[in-house]
Amino acid sequence: MSEATESDPIPTSSETSVITDIKEDEGPSPKKRKTAFDEEPSEKLEHRLGGILCCAVCLDLPPAAVYQCSNGHLMCAPCFTHLLADARLRDESATCPNCRVEISKTSASRNLAVEKTVSELPSECKHCTRVFPRHSLQHHEEKTCEDRLTGCRFACIGCGWRGPAHEARAHEAACAHPRKSASDVVGVLAERDRAAADQLRIYTQIFDLLSYEKITFNDLQLKPYRTEEFVHKLYYETLRFPSFGHQWVVKAFINNNQPHPAHAAQREITYQLLLKSKAQCELAVQWVWARGPFGEARLRPRVGAHTFRDDEPAPRPLPLADPDDANRLLSNKAIHFRLIMFLTTK
Repeated sequence: MSEATESDPIPTSSETSVITDIKEDEGPSPKKRKTAFDEEPSEKLEHRLGGILCCAVCLDLPPAAVYQCSNGHLMCAPCFTHLLADARLRDESATCPNCRVEISKTSASRNLAVEKTVSELPSECKHCTRVFPRHSLQHHEEKTCEDRLTGCRFACIGCGWRGPAHEARAHEAACAHPRKSASDVVGVLAERDRAAADQLRIYTQIFDLLSYEKITFNDLQLKPYRTEEFVHKLYYETLRFPSFGHQWVVKAFINNNQPHPAHAAQREITYQLLLKSKAQCELAVQWVWARGPFGEARLRPRVGAHTFRDDEPAPRPLPLADPDDANRLLSNKAIHFRLIMFLTTK
């Protein structure tokens, strides 16, 4: 054994004990640390992300577009438009439910990173409980899931069977409807023909109106106003616009002028077409609503008609293809549509 040089200090017994204590206090070895960490209960990453990325209003993962306030709190598109619509009905500024900062369509922004992350999170099929990424879940539930509810392919001749998709083939092989006589199924086919004829009649009526001599169209902007009553109810109104040598106005109401439409979960927009100038004779007018170049909501084909004398037409629903579009329209500063009018007076 080599001898210690004079320059190398020899540790005393007290220093040796201190070094030993430090080594003992360094904690468990890396192997022991890993074992202790593995024994702690841990939640799956997708579950933690689900709690972080959920909507601040409905507390659910956003199905599509995701908006955020200036402080980064997330809201799904339906809840975001609902907040803006509620604020419009109450004549208030919309605020974030978390931090109460003001939100609007200009101040809030889309969060594309969250949208893509949510679309990749796994979710269970509501029929078979298998797990799929959210972006492919809807296609699986509607098209390929063997446990999804489906009908018989002979439903067109009256079969009302509904059941899991994997049982459909066995049912169709034993279904009694294909073996029925023509007289047994003629009633069902006649009802289907009547429904198809009603739908076709609307399109035929609109096509016939396009052959009229006097046709006008106006791209209208319905702006929000408040009544001067004790309850300042919201309504919409256009500027006066000319058609057939007369002045017209469109007024729109929420839930048929209900006193407190902000308390209702579902909203409906009703409207009136009003003649503002004095007519020398009766005016028989028909009209069709279309989305127009600045519109955001799809409309069902509907033909309105009224003979204008001294009376006003009753309010009628705006024929929105999707009722949820009412909140989307209310969240805007104005509502845009195209109104096509036909003068049918002989």
